[in-house]
Amino acid sequence: MNHPKMQDVAMIGLPSLRLGEITTAIIKVKSGCDLTRAEVDAFCDALARYKHPRMIIFGDVPRNHTGKIEKPILRKLYSGQKKTFTT
Repeated sequence: MNHPKMQDVAMIGLPSLRLGEITTAIIKVKSGCDLTRAEVDAFCDALARYKHPRMIIFGDVPRNHTGKIEKPILRKLYSGQKKTFTT
């Protein structure tokens, strides 16, 4: 979340046929900015390889009234009952 173009970030696990679950970053980009997958990958190079998100989704990050990320809502939005990722 330290990237200058990121407004908010959430990390969730999404279903994968091969791995069981894959790490997914949902990123809300600051208004007026453009952010690409390549920029996020380059920014994550400072992290250990196993900490890199396998999937990146650009969208809103819902929070409740206390400021906690609504991960169940994110999982429902992006995992879908019939949608599983093979990466």
